[in-house]
Amino acid sequence: MTWLLLLAPAAVIVAEAEVVRDEPPPHGAIGMSTAYRISDQVPNRTMEFRRRVLHPGAAIGAHPIDHDEVYYVISGEGEVTSAGKTSRIGPGMAAYFYAGDNVGIRQLGSEPLNLIISYPLKQPVP
Repeated sequence: MTWLLLLAPAAVIVAEAEVVRDEPPPHGAIGMSTAYRISDQVPNRTMEFRRRVLHPGAAIGAHPIDHDEVYYVISGEGEVTSAGKTSRIGPGMAAYFYAGDNVGIRQLGSEPLNLIISYPLKQPVP
């Protein structure tokens, strides 16, 4: 049996302090957020991996998705909308959304909502 050894490129290390910026959240610009565009620094990537902190009163507005997507809560409280249903979400909880859904999330309470958001890309980004 012959084994073909494929060498993957070396890992890309990204310090979030180098990719942070304050900006309105996507899909409606509701309030303000801090975005950590971690995967934007990775060449030939096939997925997005981001951290986003929704400041009090902020939201990622409802929007259709054409891929599965995960919102994982690090801290804070929020409310997700999926398929017309609204659910509370908090630390240690994840919302797994399916392609074809219309989704959104909003921050609740006084503490910012600290999220990890990840989803696949249709094709690699150079």
